[in-house]
Amino acid sequence: MNRELELAVVRVTEMAALQSAPWIGRGNKISADDAATTAMRSTLDSLSIKGTVVIGEGEMDEAPMLYIGEKVGNWHGVEVDVAVDPLEGTSLVANGLSNALSVIAIAPKGNLLHAPDMYMEKLAVGPALAGKLSLLDPVEVTLAKAAETLGKKISDLSVMVLDRERHQTLIDTLRECGVRINLLPDGDVAGAMAPAFPETGIDLYLGSGGAPEGVLAAAALKALGGEFQGRLMPDGQVQYERCISMGLADPYQVLMMKDLVGDDDVIFAATGVTNGDFLGGVRSLTNHRAETHSMVLRAKTGTIRFIRTVHHPAKHAGHAGEVFDRAMVI
Repeated sequence: MNRELELAVVRVTEMAALQSAPWIGRGNKISADDAATTAMRSTLDSLSIKGTVVIGEGEMDEAPMLYIGEKVGNWHGVEVDVAVDPLEGTSLVANGLSNALSVIAIAPKGNLLHAPDMYMEKLAVGPALAGKLSLLDPVEVTLAKAAETLGKKISDLSVMVLDRERHQTLIDTLRECGVRINLLPDGDVAGAMAPAFPETGIDLYLGSGGAPEGVLAAAALKALGGEFQGRLMPDGQVQYERCISMGLADPYQVLMMKDLVGDDDVIFAATGVTNGDFLGGVRSLTNHRAETHSMVLRAKTGTIRFIRTVHHPAKHAGHAGEVFDRAMVI
């Protein structure tokens, strides 16, 4: 993948974020997601890639666009796998809450796991804990290992968990161990990325969430030097056979980084829709302009770019693929 693609992909998440932002706080997550998806698809087709969606909005008969298997890009350039979540945190946008993102990951063809739409047990950590923990360990052992590696007391650890009823046993165990718990209302990708950013104060991300979001988080953590481990949780024979049909010989195996995002390059981009822990949300400016905050990560080089872009929609109406007026890398 060429270097120009690093900055080209961020236009995709910027447009999705801009189009979903008018729905912030309006209680309509479906319209917000539709707006983001439509904008993302349109912008994707301007990229010089031969792309195939491996993680999208659903199967062809379930989603009108960005379905799994859909071809995207202008069909010039390198062949790539494309994983997208046009609006990660639809409920966050609907309710005006923080950490909603538009995200995309691109890797050479055959590298991204074609993750089935089911739950996945997850363990995500930053660089300091990469390679030090195992999803197979009991939670108590994981916390003890993490504390020892980080030179902390267990009571000083901070663990992020999605606030779901299914996590009550996990939360109870964490309480008994005395760690700090940060309950996340939504936003599985942002939650798994949090341990890689020291400013969040999060040491580990634990619990279960969507498998497609797990692959996206793994792509980001690969570029950030962190680690993601996952294990699918098929519910019944139908989901089990679904895993087999997608090439997973053992649906219950622990999926490591190589299984999830391959051992080649990967580019990840995210744009904030609402304000979050490491990205600002879409902000309205004077003269009908808007400002977005994005990040672009590349595993091959370890490059981390934070980009602030001021958009002039009136000057670029109907030209989603064009470069916007001013982009500042900070």
